[in-house]
Amino acid sequence: MNKTLWTPWRMAYVEKKEGRDKGCIFCVAEGEEKTFAKEELLLYREPLVAVLMNRFPYTNGHLLVAPTRHLADLTDLSEEENTAIMRLMQKSVTILRAHLAPDGFNIGLNLGETAGAGIAAHLHWHIVPRWDGDHNFMTVLAEVRTIPEHINNTFDRLLPDFQAISPQTRQGK
Repeated sequence: MNKTLWTPWRMAYVEKKEGRDKGCIFCVAEGEEKTFAKEELLLYREPLVAVLMNRFPYTNGHLLVAPTRHLADLTDLSEEENTAIMRLMQKSVTILRAHLAPDGFNIGLNLGETAGAGIAAHLHWHIVPRWDGDHNFMTVLAEVRTIPEHINNTFDRLLPDFQAISPQTRQGK
C-alpha cells in the first residue's frame, strides 16, 4: 500500500526561500526590539536571551533559546548570559509541560555547522518535546515529520505564559 504524506509548507525551506535569507533570526534590527512577535514566532525576548518557536520543527512545541548577543561559540558567553539562558530554558520546559504535556524532552545545542547547527553563526539551544509512541520511526525511515498542531495555534497557546514572565507585562506596559 502506497501512502503519501504531503508537507507543502516545507518547500520554502527546501528551496531556501524562507528562514535563511533574511539575516539572523535571533538578532533584532536597531530600534525594532520586540518582546513578543507572532510573525517572527518570537515568544519572548529580554535583554540577554530570547525564545522562538522553530519554524521548521521536529515536533509540536519545538523551541529555540538563544542569547540576544550574536555569538557563535559557547565559550564566548558571559556568566550572566549562561544564567539567563538556563533560567529561560527551565521556564520554557515548565510552560511546555503545562500546555502540551510531553512525556520527555530532547534539549541540546549543535555547536558549529559540522555538528548540525542550521544557523551556526548564532548560538542556540533546541527544546524538543517528546511523547511516548511519537513519530520516531518516521524521521529515521523516511525523513518525514508529523506535527499534530499548526505552529500558529501552538504559539497562541504558549504566548500567555511567556507574557506572564515579562517584567513589562507585569507592570502593565
